Amino acid sequence: MDEKNIKLTLAYDGTLYHGWQRQKNGVTIQAVVEKKIEIMTGKPVKLIASGRTDAGVHAITQVCNFITRSKITPQDLKRGLNSLLPDDIFVRDSEYVPLEFHARYKAKSKTYEYRILNREDPDLFRRHYVWHIRVPLDAKVMAQCVAVLRGRHDFSAFRSTGSGNLDPVRTVSRAELKGPKDGMLKFVIEAEGFLRHMVRNIVGTVVDAGLGKMDASGFKEIMESRDRKMAGIKAPPQGLFLMNIEY
Repeated sequence: MDEKNIKLTLAYDGTLYHGWQRQKNGVTIQAVVEKKIEIMTGKPVKLIASGRTDAGVHAITQVCNFITRSKITPQDLKRGLNSLLPDDIFVRDSEYVPLEFHARYKAKSKTYEYRILNREDPDLFRRHYVWHIRVPLDAKVMAQCVAVLRGRHDFSAFRSTGSGNLDPVRTVSRAELKGPKDGMLKFVIEAEGFLRHMVRNIVGTVVDAGLGKMDASGFKEIMESRDRKMAGIKAPPQGLFLMNIEY
C-alpha cells in the first residue's frame, strides 16, 4: 500500500499542556494527537509540526503532517479525531499533500500574536489568554520599539539559553502594536522563523519601554548589543498565540 502524507491544521488551548513536543513527563499536544491518530489508523505515527509551542502557549493555527499507509480519508480522519480529542484541541482541516511536504522545513513564515490586558481590574475569564499588567503602559513608546524590529537583524538579545538555532539572524516582515482597545494591547509579529522564546523576550522588553525604563533608541541599543542580559524578562506564556503559517 502506497504511503500518503496528510497535513493537519490544528487549533488548541495550551493551558493544560506542557507544550507541543512529546515529553517523558507531562502531557503534550503532540502526544495526545498522535495517540488519537494511532487509534484511527491502527499504527503509531510521528507528527511533524511547523514549530514547537511552549507550555501554556496557544495556537489558532498550527500545521503538522504525518506519513501513513492507512486507507482512511483526510475528511474521515478529521471527523474521527474531533470526536476523540479533548475539547481544547480541534482539527480545523485535514488534507493530502505531496510526500515531500514538511510542516517545518516548507514553512515560509509564521505569525504570532501576544495579548496584554492593561488595566487595573483583571478579567477572570481571560486570565489564561492574556498577560494582565495593572499599571499604565505607554503604548506610543511601545509601538516605536516594535517598529525597530522590522527588517533583518541579529536577535541574540532576545534568544533564551538552550536554543538549538546556530544562526540568530532573522527577517521580520511584520511587527506592529494594536490598541489599546478596552485595555487590550496586541503585539503582532511575522518572521521567517523564531529563536527560542524570542517573541516572549521581545514582549518583556517592550513592556519595560512601556513602563518608562527606555525609549525606542534604548530598545534598539539592546537589540544591537546581542546580549540577552540587557533585555527584559521573558513574558508569561499564556498571552502568546501562534496565529498563522505561510507555505
